[in-house]
Amino acid sequence: MPSDSQHQQTRPPAGTPDGPGDKGLRSGALGMAASLILAVASAAPAYSLAATLAFIVGYVGFQAPAVVLLAFVPILFVSFGYAALNRRDPDCGTIFTWASRVLNPTVGFLAGWAIIASFILVVGSLAQVAGQYVFLLFGADGIGTTPSHPWVLAAGLGWLALMTLICYRGIEIAAAVQRVLLFLEFGMLVVLSVVALVRVYSGTAPTGVREPELSWLNPFQGESVSAFVSGLVLMLFIYWGWETALTVNEETTDRHRTPGRSAIYSTVLLLALYLLATVAALSFAGIGDTGIGLTNPANSGDVFYAFGTAVFGSSGFGSVLWHLLILMVLTSAAASTETTVLTLSRTMLSMGKQGALPRALGRVHPRFRIPHVGTIAVGVVGGAVYIAMNFLGHGLVIGDAVSACGLMIAFYYGLTGLTSAWAHRRAWRDSAADLWLRLVFPAIGGVILLTAGAWSLVQSWNPANSGTSWPLFGVQVGGTFVIGAGTVVVGLIALAICRHRYPDFFRRRTTPAGHLAPTP
Repeated sequence: MPSDSQHQQTRPPAGTPDGPGDKGLRSGALGMAASLILAVASAAPAYSLAATLAFIVGYVGFQAPAVVLLAFVPILFVSFGYAALNRRDPDCGTIFTWASRVLNPTVGFLAGWAIIASFILVVGSLAQVAGQYVFLLFGADGIGTTPSHPWVLAAGLGWLALMTLICYRGIEIAAAVQRVLLFLEFGMLVVLSVVALVRVYSGTAPTGVREPELSWLNPFQGESVSAFVSGLVLMLFIYWGWETALTVNEETTDRHRTPGRSAIYSTVLLLALYLLATVAALSFAGIGDTGIGLTNPANSGDVFYAFGTAVFGSSGFGSVLWHLLILMVLTSAAASTETTVLTLSRTMLSMGKQGALPRALGRVHPRFRIPHVGTIAVGVVGGAVYIAMNFLGHGLVIGDAVSACGLMIAFYYGLTGLTSAWAHRRAWRDSAADLWLRLVFPAIGGVILLTAGAWSLVQSWNPANSGTSWPLFGVQVGGTFVIGAGTVVVGLIALAICRHRYPDFFRRRTTPAGHLAPTP
C-alpha cells in the first residue's frame, strides 16, 4: 500500500492521462478549494432557503433549526459513504459506477437514471429563478413576479445557454466563475443574517421579534410528529448538490482523497450557513402569516425578498444591500445551473464510456477536455424540458418537478450509503474507523434517506401537497406524485431499451466486496 508521499510523487501533471481508467478529462485541474467551492455552490444555499424555508416553517414553526440539524445527520452519514467509495474507485459516474460494480449493473443504471432525471427536472426551476431575478434586480417587478412570463422564459434560457457555454470552455473556467458567484452568495447571506440578528439584539428590529432560544433546537417541542417529519423530508433535499465534488473527481488533484473530503466539509459548511440564516429569519421575521412573517403566503416563494427589505431598508446604503441580496439569489441559481451541467454531463460521460448509454456521450473534446456531447445534450434537453413545463399549469408544474426530485435524490443518496456498507462488509475489520465511517454510518444514512423518499412519495399523492393536480384512475392526484412516479416509469422503459441495445454492459459481473480497486 503506497504512502501519501509516494502517491504525490507518482501523480501525473494536470492535463495528462491518469491511469488506465482515464477518460480524457483534464486531471489535476482542481484543488481542494475549487472542489469545495463546487460542492457548496451546487447546493445553491441562497436559492434553496429562499424557495423552501417558508414551507419548513409552515410545518414546524420555531423548531425549524431542529429540522436543519437533524436533516444534516443522514446527509453527513451518506457523505462518508461517498468518500469511502471514491477512495477505492474515483469515477465521475459515482453511484452509477459503484452500484454497477458492487451490486448489479441494472441497479447501477437506475441510479444513473435517477441522477439524470433529478438534474433535468431541477434545471428548469434554476433557469426560471435566474430569469425572474434579472427583472427584479432592475425593478421590473411586473415581469419578475410572473414565473411563466415569456420574457422570464427567454432570460432563463439565456442563463442556461450561458452556463452551458462556460462549462463547454473547460473545468478551470467553470471553477473560476463559481468562485466569484459563491463569494457573493455566501457573503451576502452571512451579512443579511448578521445584520438581522444585530438589529434583534439591539432593539432596532420591528416589534414582535424574538431573540433566539435553545428550545428551537429541541425536536420534541413540535406539535405534530407528521408535520415534523414532513419538514425534515423537505430539509433533507435542501442539502442536495454537494456530491458535485465527487462527480469532478477525475479532474481533481489526489482524486482518491480530495473529493471525499470536500464533500464532507461542504455538508458541515452548509449546516452552519443554514442554521445561521434560519435562526436569523425566525428571530427577525417570526412565523406570522402577515407582513414579513415567514408563513405569509405572499412571501412563500421567496422569503428573502420581504425579509431583506425589512432588514436593510429601501433607501441609501440599505437599498444597495437589498439589490445585492437580489443579486445573491440570482447568482445562486446561476451557479447551481452551471454545476448541474457539470455534474450531469460527467455522469453521462461515464455511462457512455461503460456502454450503458450511446457511446457518443463518452466523447471528450480534445482541446477543452470536457464531455462536449454530454454538455450540449444537457443544455438542449434541459432547455426543452423547461419550455414544456413553463406552459403546463401556468408554470406551476416546475415547482412540482422540483418537489419530485426528492424521490430520485433519496434513491441515489440512499443507495450510495447502502452500496458503501455492502462494498466494505468484509473490510471493516481493519479498524473501528472503517467500521463506522464505511459501513455503519453510511448504512444508517442510506436507510433514513430511502425511508424519507418513500414518505415524500406517499404524501405527494394528495393534491393539497402539490401546485397542480391531474386526473389518474378517476381521482385527482398531486402533480408531484404524477411527475415522480412518471419519471420512475420512464426510467424503467429506458432500462428495458438499453438492456436490449447494450447487452454487454448488463452482462458484466460485479466486483467482490472490498476489491473495487487498490486503496491508495
